[in-house]
Amino acid sequence: MKLSFEYGQGLMDATLPDTTDVFIPGETVKDPPVLSNIEAATRQAIEHPMGMKRLREQVNADSKVVIIFPDRVKGGFQADSHRKVSIPILIEECTKAGVSDHNIKLICSNGLHRKNTKEEIRSILGDEIFNRFWDLGQIANHDSEDWDNLVDLGYEDAYNARVIMNKDVFDADVAILVGHALGNPYGGYSGGYKHCATGITHWKCIGAHHNPSVMHRSDFVPVSTNSLMRSKFDAIGKHMERMMGKDFFVCDAVLDTYQRQIAVFAGKADLVQQASWKVADKRTYVHWAKKKYDIMVFGMPQSFHYGNGMGTNPILMLQAISAQIIRHKRILSDNPVIICSSACNGYFHDEEFPSYRETYELFQKNYANTLPEIERFGEAMSMRKEYIDAYRYGYGYHPFHAFSMISCGHIAEKQCAAIYIVGAQEPGYARAMGMKTRATFEEALLDARKYTGENPSILALPKTFKTASVHLCMKGSTATVAEDMCCPSTH
Repeated sequence: MKLSFEYGQGLMDATLPDTTDVFIPGETVKDPPVLSNIEAATRQAIEHPMGMKRLREQVNADSKVVIIFPDRVKGGFQADSHRKVSIPILIEECTKAGVSDHNIKLICSNGLHRKNTKEEIRSILGDEIFNRFWDLGQIANHDSEDWDNLVDLGYEDAYNARVIMNKDVFDADVAILVGHALGNPYGGYSGGYKHCATGITHWKCIGAHHNPSVMHRSDFVPVSTNSLMRSKFDAIGKHMERMMGKDFFVCDAVLDTYQRQIAVFAGKADLVQQASWKVADKRTYVHWAKKKYDIMVFGMPQSFHYGNGMGTNPILMLQAISAQIIRHKRILSDNPVIICSSACNGYFHDEEFPSYRETYELFQKNYANTLPEIERFGEAMSMRKEYIDAYRYGYGYHPFHAFSMISCGHIAEKQCAAIYIVGAQEPGYARAMGMKTRATFEEALLDARKYTGENPSILALPKTFKTASVHLCMKGSTATVAEDMCCPSTH
């Protein structure tokens, strides 16, 4: 059969055996239906929060309110996206109780991601909210290096994780988290306590869960909310609430393949997580496969969710491959082969990922035989002024971000017999990360037989990075994110 896979700015064709199985999220197996009236459902959730009083009952004319919303990496930009629908309703609830616009601040929870530009924030919030609050100075990116606007909350009790958070959020009378329950290889789902534990903190807080000791445990692969990582998200979020003396008001939407709302829930974080995951499981965990696969084939463009260069930056290439293994491990044979197209042209996009080139070069020397062996440089790199300045003032990713990606990238080496990059223009970058290179899919398939035998079972995943992924499971299995019996937690 002939298929096309993402590659650079376009597609690369492949001829695969007719026995190849193909899966496309939202097409091969349909998503649950989207809400028929998104605004009405969102309003209903906000006006009847789970385990909390209504917003208008929590505030008065003197109250300070912060609304924390995710950055451009996820959530959609359409006119009826969750952020564009929910935020005006949340603001309306507050203004009806007398809160002025000068006391409502909107904070983009970019965490260690690069700050969002003015126009990107406009595209996230929509013109009406943007125009209403931008000139008042009431819209801001979180800055994880601005110690004038950070609060050190010490260490939470359960895991001794350092908790440092945004001061505007800490000081507010009401803190609202607007998020998304969308399948994520890091802890099962976005949204809930993951939102505050990553989006409004400091690299030392993120380093407590985005590290090899957490991500290389048996409870991390395949993806599950029963992991140490997820437990740390919850512990950090609850520690914030205890120290603030208030609970987050959470408004999360369950999203489909195309970032559309399947359901909306609001209220206390733990209750919202329980409710949203139950619905999200129906879309995210797809019990489809009738056999396990020896080879998984997909492609990556040059630009996808982290930004332009993600599909050519060698560290991020390996992280993206690992993410697919984390999601789909339940349907892969032991030691599978991955075949992935990438232009792999040496484009790091140094302006957007300023520390990545040096981090990559660290891996090439000083006895660094595996990726986790450069973890020891994470603190030094994360305190480098030129990289911190690039993050704070130049719309670059924070230097620790590269080390959090390395922890994920090593999973591909741990789990796979071989990883092939197809179509690399500068193949040395892929080989330096431990990947093999071939010019075509057909050549890679032929060479892969040394690992799989003559008749491998093959899974093809076109549109891997053009749609929101699912977590594939064996048909008839009972795995869910909420209760995964495949790989129970040991914490």
